[in-house]
Amino acid sequence: MGALADIVRAGKALYVGISNYPAPLAKQAAELLRAEGTPCLIHQPPYNMFNRRAVETELLPTLAEQGVGCIAFSPLAQGLLTTRYLAGIPADSRAGKPTGFLRPEQVTPEKIDKARALNAIAQARGQSLPQLAIAWVLRHPTMTSALIGASRVEQIKDAVGALSGPALSAEELGAIAQILG
Repeated sequence: MGALADIVRAGKALYVGISNYPAPLAKQAAELLRAEGTPCLIHQPPYNMFNRRAVETELLPTLAEQGVGCIAFSPLAQGLLTTRYLAGIPADSRAGKPTGFLRPEQVTPEKIDKARALNAIAQARGQSLPQLAIAWVLRHPTMTSALIGASRVEQIKDAVGALSGPALSAEELGAIAQILG
């Protein structure tokens, strides 16, 4: 945190952000930076429907308490929260390649079943599955943005569509929670 504060003092940055810290360390980092007079504006954790518990129960409350925003990375769970894997692993997909963050063993029948059920909710809302997943991530007041990791223009256009959909209703959130378990 001292190095980040030095960068701000040197005029090389106006503020800083942190990434992938668990709640206790995020709190400590924000406090250390504040003591140095350096604004910590953002934290970047992995957060999506399949990876949510620690972010929701620990990190988001800590960030709100510290006045730090949150920008989720991997809101589409490396593509698992798209329709790409609903019929198997395409050869040209992330999980179909020999290297990368999404491995074939992570494309489990359980996750595919959940993605299919979530896709039904998305369609009932008039949205795509990625739009639902992004809207779900952005529903938190502390969530500032989501890094979508798009590789094609169509993916960006689809993701932006998440912003024009209606807010998730309590009924929809309940149905999503039931699917996710």
